Amino acid sequence: MKIYIETLGCTFNNADSQIMAGLLVKEGVTIVDSVEESDIVILNTCYVKHPTEHKVINKIKKFEDNFPNKKLIVSGCMVEIEPDKLDKLGPNINWIGPHQIKKVVDVVKATSKDKMLRVTGFSGEEKVGLPKLRKNPLIHIIQICEGCLGKCSYCCTKFARGNLQSYPLEHIKKEAQQALNDGCVEIQITAQDTAAFGRDTGEKLSDLIKEICSLDGDFRVRVGMMHPRNMLYDLDNLIDAFKLKNVYKFIHIPIQSGNNQVLKDMHRGYTVEQFKDMVNKIRNEIPEISIATDIIVGYPTESENAFNDTCKLIREVKPNFIHLSKYKHRYNTESSFMEELHFSILKKRSKDIEFLKMNITKEDNLKLINTNQEILIVEKGRKGGLIGRTNSYIPVIVQNGELGSFENVKISEVTSTYLKALN
Repeated sequence: MKIYIETLGCTFNNADSQIMAGLLVKEGVTIVDSVEESDIVILNTCYVKHPTEHKVINKIKKFEDNFPNKKLIVSGCMVEIEPDKLDKLGPNINWIGPHQIKKVVDVVKATSKDKMLRVTGFSGEEKVGLPKLRKNPLIHIIQICEGCLGKCSYCCTKFARGNLQSYPLEHIKKEAQQALNDGCVEIQITAQDTAAFGRDTGEKLSDLIKEICSLDGDFRVRVGMMHPRNMLYDLDNLIDAFKLKNVYKFIHIPIQSGNNQVLKDMHRGYTVEQFKDMVNKIRNEIPEISIATDIIVGYPTESENAFNDTCKLIREVKPNFIHLSKYKHRYNTESSFMEELHFSILKKRSKDIEFLKMNITKEDNLKLINTNQEILIVEKGRKGGLIGRTNSYIPVIVQNGELGSFENVKISEVTSTYLKALN
């Protein structure tokens, strides 16, 4: 049997797909690279944003129109968030909920025999130590916990991923060791909120990072998104962990808004002042750190003054990376019962943030011209060359080198999104 898995969304979702692929391969299934080669397709859905929802819906419709003789299974967040809509889209489609991926073999077998099987709900089983088929043999993703402690007013992911469930530190460390034994040079630890790790079990993210870094070998650890509120519980120890040689000097801390009233309306649980103090402390302790943040423009209670506060914060903090989203209601969330701002307002505000973002990133990158950087080469470029990452996780394109190796390069050219180097 031949299976094609298409994944939308975050690093965590990609890890889910790699686990499903690993479990299927263990059962003798062949994972192929295209729909055309496959007997069955698994679409692993993301549902966090409105544009992604439409992408999922369009993919399901196009699949049924273009491949009437092939079978489709839907997995991921849509399964738990809007099952009624999914059922109307594909009444004969089988499902796998995000907490049920260990049952992928059962669902595939049922689908191959034209039997209906939809497995959903919260299993409580951990995802550490399961077989994975890595998309990139040099990069290993480890899910350290699932779910979160938050109650953000705009987020529907909570409905799919549930409350926090941290996995045992020793199990995570063991999986990291196995990945290094397999030749991986980058360990990505991921969760809906990595800073929440251990808040339910008494363990801490800072200790987990240190334990992984205690393993032998030359490798890098990339730490996934951390909620500012949960970082505050262990900030000093986290800073110490990020100082370790094997950790990318890259921190993803979503602020979402630069206005305290909007943050309160969003139920984010921290203030602008706390965010700024935290960023300043991290930068003072680790000067080479790259800071990524997320911004939502056009939240229903975001006034023009509140938006200006966000712009002011960006100009002051100057994040190295900004992930920007236009607010749109998500199914059954608290904010979905409020009146949306007009799309023209969202469009203008988004354009203003994009302008700030481009100028800040280019200004940062220009400072790196003619500097020498150590990079870890992790993948081939889509348009040729190789892609490496600096210790601050900035992408660098080089023409020469070996995959999986550390190289010393000289930065020769910059853009607003990546660097080019001579080696």
